[in-house]
Amino acid sequence: MKFSSIIPTEKIIERLHYENPWWLTKEISEAYKSMSKRLYFDLFYPFVVEKDIRRAVVLMGPRRVGKTVMMFHTIQNLIDDGTDPQKIFFIGIDNPIYINLSLEDILGLCKEALKLENLNGCYVFFDEIQYLKDWERHLKVLVDSYPNIKFVVSGSAAAALRWHSSESGAGRFTDFMLPPLTFQEYIHLKNMNHLIIDSNIQYDGVEIPYKITHDLKALNKEFVNYLNFGGYPEVVLSEKIQSDMGRYVKNDIIDKVLLRDLPSLYGIKDIQELNRFFTYIAYNTGNEFSYEAISKDSGIQKVTLKKYLEYLEAAFLIKVLNKVDVNAKKLKRVTSFKVYLTNPSLRTALFSPIIETDQEMGNMVETAILSQWMHRENLDLTYARWKEGRKEGVVDLVLLDDKKFKPVWGVEIKWSNRYYMKPQELNSLIQFCKTNDFTSALVTTIDQLGNKEIGDLKLTYLPASIYAYNVGENTLRMKNTNI
Repeated sequence: MKFSSIIPTEKIIERLHYENPWWLTKEISEAYKSMSKRLYFDLFYPFVVEKDIRRAVVLMGPRRVGKTVMMFHTIQNLIDDGTDPQKIFFIGIDNPIYINLSLEDILGLCKEALKLENLNGCYVFFDEIQYLKDWERHLKVLVDSYPNIKFVVSGSAAAALRWHSSESGAGRFTDFMLPPLTFQEYIHLKNMNHLIIDSNIQYDGVEIPYKITHDLKALNKEFVNYLNFGGYPEVVLSEKIQSDMGRYVKNDIIDKVLLRDLPSLYGIKDIQELNRFFTYIAYNTGNEFSYEAISKDSGIQKVTLKKYLEYLEAAFLIKVLNKVDVNAKKLKRVTSFKVYLTNPSLRTALFSPIIETDQEMGNMVETAILSQWMHRENLDLTYARWKEGRKEGVVDLVLLDDKKFKPVWGVEIKWSNRYYMKPQELNSLIQFCKTNDFTSALVTTIDQLGNKEIGDLKLTYLPASIYAYNVGENTLRMKNTNI
């Protein structure tokens, strides 16, 4: 076995002991133990303890969403469930001390550090795996060579990880995407579940179980905080970080992805151009764009723009929505589209916090609601825009049934009570519903909750904060049911 000639083996073993305090103490450090588990933990843990299928678990997601913390919580759970602490190894691959070692070399050093006879029944956690070149090939070899070890790896470069794990690790890897916090998780982390109560709403003539609040003013205050600071666990729990979002989120999340991860993955030459383009997109989150307009504004060629959008979406910084017409038919030629940040607090990090009377609130609320839906895989989400003569129609969010090529529902996302008072002004939504034989639709408000009828169309009005909470909560419940 070849180890680095630069760093003595005993120094690497010292580092391994430091990274794995439970080898002696039988528990993870208090700093991690005291942190609240994300609600996604209960979804993730069964994949780790699944032993019947020989697969590594690949924990993916953007920077700072809590992947490393989730690994430590998993380690503590394994110990609490009776796993020998000396059969659990954690290695941070981003540490330069491991730079000349293969994964198998590191595994051998763990065995040596603990003087183990064999590695049967071990759990091995490799954090920040993307720092190892050809990591997926190395990991596939380990999964095949050590059938009695469970491997769990994490990485922030979602683009490379998703692509590589599907291409190279077919049948050997299970992907698990950890997204930014939902509004439900934000309320959970802030210990504010007392604001939420069980209820029912009338939708399409049916009573549906729904979460509402007994204090909408307090929930809306938290919703605005979520828009500004809610994507990342550390930010949510630290007023110090919130007071300096630019330094923490921009430097640690945005800059590392834009200036380091994406250029190294895709060989991007003009890093500053990509940076300027992302800033432009972030400022205008929720707006409609066209390649012609962006190219004119930025001076970037259309071919390059398409690549940048692809890269930013793969790195889980943005979500692109294509449009349909009033019949919910997709347009053959994509000329315009909407772009959203994957979580609204990225905008705060680049610019400044918003308050609920700012004109940007509409777009930020739309961004937040779309980000709740993004936690559901394989949904064909679009928006509708069409022209009839001089009149233009638009519906903010439309779900398509990709098998029947028909719309399932349309939602009008507003941060306003105006349309509760004047439902007849929702001309676009009414026309879209009529064209597609919908008998009901949903409209969000600031604080109005109720039902209105326009002819045969039943409109359900919900405060945006309550709608966002329920989309996140229902998503998690559906995922848990599937498991």
